[in-house]
Amino acid sequence: MLDLSLLFELMLLLTSLCAGWTALWLWWHARFQPLLSPLSAFCLMLMLWCLGHLALQHQFWLVGKALILANPLMPAFYLQFALYFVADGKNATADSGISRLKTLLPLLFLTSILVTLLSWSQPSATVQPAAQLPQFFLFSGFGWVNLLYTVALGVLAHGVLWQGWRNSSGNKRRTIAAISVSAGLGLLLASSFVLPSLGLDWYPYPMLLLPGYLLLLVYSVVRYQMLAVNAFASRALFVLVMGLLLLLLMGLISALFGQLGMPALAAVPGWQLWLYSSLLLLLAAACYRPLSRLAERLIYPGVALSQQMVSSWLSELSKPQQWQALADVAAALVSQPLKQPLQIRLQQGDRLLAQSGPGTAALQLCCKAQQDGWHFVYSPHTELTPGMQLTTEVFGSLLQSSCTNLERSLALAEAEKSRLSQQHLVELGALAASMAHELRNPLNIISMASAAVDAELKGHIQTQLKRADRLIADMLVYAGNLQLQRQQLQLLALVQGVLAQCELGEVQLDLRISPDLWLQADAMRLQQVLINLIDNALAFLRNAPAAELCIEADAATQNNGSRSVVLRLHNNGPALDPAIESRLFRPFVSKRAGGSGLGLAIVQRIVAAHGGTICHRTDLGWPVSFEICFPGA
Repeated sequence: MLDLSLLFELMLLLTSLCAGWTALWLWWHARFQPLLSPLSAFCLMLMLWCLGHLALQHQFWLVGKALILANPLMPAFYLQFALYFVADGKNATADSGISRLKTLLPLLFLTSILVTLLSWSQPSATVQPAAQLPQFFLFSGFGWVNLLYTVALGVLAHGVLWQGWRNSSGNKRRTIAAISVSAGLGLLLASSFVLPSLGLDWYPYPMLLLPGYLLLLVYSVVRYQMLAVNAFASRALFVLVMGLLLLLLMGLISALFGQLGMPALAAVPGWQLWLYSSLLLLLAAACYRPLSRLAERLIYPGVALSQQMVSSWLSELSKPQQWQALADVAAALVSQPLKQPLQIRLQQGDRLLAQSGPGTAALQLCCKAQQDGWHFVYSPHTELTPGMQLTTEVFGSLLQSSCTNLERSLALAEAEKSRLSQQHLVELGALAASMAHELRNPLNIISMASAAVDAELKGHIQTQLKRADRLIADMLVYAGNLQLQRQQLQLLALVQGVLAQCELGEVQLDLRISPDLWLQADAMRLQQVLINLIDNALAFLRNAPAAELCIEADAATQNNGSRSVVLRLHNNGPALDPAIESRLFRPFVSKRAGGSGLGLAIVQRIVAAHGGTICHRTDLGWPVSFEICFPGA
């Protein structure tokens, strides 16, 4: 016959071990979720409460009674947890009653400690045989105050949970309901030890289920917050269901074999069959993961993908800020697990953005931007093992996402650069206008003062004043905000008007512009372009033998089918220094004598404002050629 006293001790010992382990586990995870701290303390007090009952069974009466009478601290910690849990999270509505109760927590803990100390100092309990156990705890005297206070705290904690359940929704509401149910179950299980104190000499069978209650309570708290807990619960439920199915199967096999005249198996006790089946189940569960990994290696040989590897790939692919850097990092990352070099190509349409890896690599991975986003393809497919295919496809997906993120990042950076450039131009324009105003006042005074000097000195002063005025005007044009007044212009008439203002001297002019060529442009700004280019050419052509200036224009059709006007200015002056060709249109790069150094920079700004382009060419048969392309002819 089963010894009920031994069974009682074993279950309380199991509850103590579970409570202690759970308290440590919750305390460790409380580093990230502080509301688990009071629940950890609650489990610790439950462990001490169970150890108190075990101490009584071994005649450590003083220690046992002290540990059991400390039970007011258990609902105090549970109340603290309930208050913190209900008030935590954005789904909970602020409640003034709960807020006031949180401020009273120190007082409640102080009262719990005081009740415990009074219970220790006053006659509060006796130990005598009861409930089919040789030693059992019975309340007496002040112990009833201890019990009533403990029950009151428990009821208060359940009231807090009920209020939180009313004010919450979603997972929060479901979690509070699960906590309330599990806590209510625990209260029913634990209250069975009070029955002998009320004169009911019943064996406390419900206390034997306390280990399950503890696990159920903790799971109801953290089931929506910790994936590890859900994974453990899933495995535990699987093992439990399989065990029950095996138990039924063994019973069915035993009965069936008895009917078929096989008494050997039918004579084996059912509990032995269940025990053997459980051992087989545990052995199968222990072998599951190694066999699963072995199967994966057989199906996907050579490469073992892991969460750590994928996380490392994500981290490294998010670092590059340029296309070439991304391609280099990608090639280095994926070549290592594949044990062979791999070529990475990043394309935007048909334009190659970056390429990394040897061109002779057998494996190539290409990420390409199309109208519906980035896509990846790799080749060859047929020569790859399943493991290599899986690794390449996972890495390609990650690289595809990284390309999308980098494209957005570069677009945002370009937009920010443009914004800062516009802001800089506005500030520069304001500064240039202010300086022009401040400079022109003293220049006007100098001009008026030069009227009284002799003619030669006056000529020199006026020349320098014109140069200064030209410099100020160029600075205002370069730094200011260009406002275009577009109109339909006959290009030949505009060029002839500009040439009439220029002193060509001995320079031979060749004008090749059709009268039928018209252009939508700002007349004044286009005159500035022509004057700057022609003046630059004449500055190098004057006093040169056989100097020639050629201006030609015609209509052209672009690759996209649109029409444009192409204007070219050639001269046979000295060729430009190749060292400055790439910087020709920057300010103060090519400064001729008497110039401001802003001429070509102003020309480029005006042409760009019209939506056109300008470039210097040396392949048109002339030492110096400037070609301007205006759209929309």
